[in-house]
Amino acid sequence: MSDTATHTKTLKLRDMVLFTVSAILLADTLAAAASVGASSVSWWLILGVLFFVPFAMICAEMGCAYPEQGGIYAWIRDAFGGRWASRATWCYWVNTAVWIPAIYILFAGVYAQMFAPDLSMAWQIGMGILLTWIAVAMNVVTLDLGKWVPNIGAIIKVAIFVAIIVGAGFHILDSGMANPLTFETMKPDWSSSAQYIPAIIYGMLGFELVSAGSDEMKDPARDVPRAIFISGTIIIALYILGTIAVLAAIPAGEINLVEGLIDTLDLFFGGSALGSALVLGLGIGALFTFFSNGVTWAMGCNRAAAEAAQEGELPRVLGIEDAKRGTPIGAAVLMGLVSTLCLVLYGFMSGSNEDLFWSLFAFSAVIFLLPYQGMMLAFLKMRRVDADHPRPYRVPGGSGAARLAAGLCIVVLAISIFLFLYTPGAGFDWAVVGGVIVTLIIGETVIRFATKHRGTA
Repeated sequence: MSDTATHTKTLKLRDMVLFTVSAILLADTLAAAASVGASSVSWWLILGVLFFVPFAMICAEMGCAYPEQGGIYAWIRDAFGGRWASRATWCYWVNTAVWIPAIYILFAGVYAQMFAPDLSMAWQIGMGILLTWIAVAMNVVTLDLGKWVPNIGAIIKVAIFVAIIVGAGFHILDSGMANPLTFETMKPDWSSSAQYIPAIIYGMLGFELVSAGSDEMKDPARDVPRAIFISGTIIIALYILGTIAVLAAIPAGEINLVEGLIDTLDLFFGGSALGSALVLGLGIGALFTFFSNGVTWAMGCNRAAAEAAQEGELPRVLGIEDAKRGTPIGAAVLMGLVSTLCLVLYGFMSGSNEDLFWSLFAFSAVIFLLPYQGMMLAFLKMRRVDADHPRPYRVPGGSGAARLAAGLCIVVLAISIFLFLYTPGAGFDWAVVGGVIVTLIIGETVIRFATKHRGTA
C-alpha cells in the first residue's frame, strides 16, 4: 500500500453529470418533502432560488478554479489551513459513515415491503451490513470500474422519477389529486413544514462531491461547471415534478418515509399484471439506486479523507491507498467498520425502520451540514485573497453577488442545522444533540492525535 499512488484520468463530462445526479437525487428526500403537503412545492421553488442556485454556482467556481484532489478538504485547507480543513473533512466523512446505514435501512425496508413483509428488524440490519461491505468493495476498485455504479444508479433514478411523474398524470385524470394544489394549499406554512424543510436542503447538497476526485477528471476546468449546471437542471426539475406526483397519489399525512416510493408506484401502475410487473421492475431499480447512493457518497468522502490523512491532518490509516489503483482503501474499510457499528447500535435503539431511518438521518445531517459552512467561508476568503487566480467560471454579478450567494447559503444552512436539532412545538432532540457533540469531540481527539504523530514512523 502507498499514499502516493497515481490517479488515472477517467472521469468525462458524462460521468460527472451522472455522478452528481446519483449523489443528489434521492428518493427518500422526495418522500420527506412530500410529507409536508402541498406547500412543499412552494418550498422547493423558494429554496431553489435562495439556496440551490447560489450553491451550484459557488461549487462550479470552486471546482474549476481549484481542481485539487480532496475537493472540499483542499478548498478549506487553502483558505484556513489544514486543521480547519481536517475538522470539516472529519464531519464530511463520518456523516457518510453514519448516513450509509440510514440509506441501507431504507433499502431493507423497501425490500421487505416488496418481497418479505414479515422480515424482522434483525434481518434488515443484517442486510444493511452486507450492503455496507459491498459498497466498501466498490470503493477500492478504480473509478474506471466503480463509476458505473453511480452512472447506472443515476439513469435508473431518472427513469423512476419519470415513471412517477407520468403515472401521476394518468392518476389525476382518473381520480383527481389526493392533495389539492391550489394557491391556498401551496402557501408556505412554517409551522407544519419546519421538520422537513431541512430535508429539502439536505437533498440539494452534493455538487462539490465529484471534485473530490479532481485528479481523476479529464478536464475539470471545462467540465465541472458544465456538469453542475446540467445535473442541477435535471435534479431540481425532477424533485419538483416528483413531489407533485407523490402528492397526487397519497394524502400527505399517510406518506411513509421508507415505503412511500413503492406505495406511489403501486397506486399508479399496480392495477394489472403488466402494471404489477412494471412496479416490480421499478422497485428493484429503486433498490439499486439506494445502493448506488451509498457508493457514490463513499467514493467522494473517502477521497477527501484520504487526502487529509496523507497530509498528516487525519490518522494515517485513512490515507492508505492501493498502490496500483490509487483508491482510498484505508478510509473505505474504516467507513465500513463505523457503518456496521452504527447499524448494530441503532438496531437496538429504534422501534421501526421509519424511526431508525429518521434518527440516523437527522443525526448524520447535522454533521453533514457543518463542513458546508466552512466551504462558503473558504469561497469568500479565496475570492478576497486570491482574486487574480484564474477562474474559468465565476459567480456572475461581481464581488457583491458572490458575497450575497455565499451569505444566503450560510443563513439557510444555519437554519437547517437548527431545525434538525430543534422541532418547533416539541423542543430539542437531545439524542441528536448529544450525538453531534460526541462526534465533534471524537473528531477533535482524532485530529490532535494525527497532528501529534505527524511524520513519525
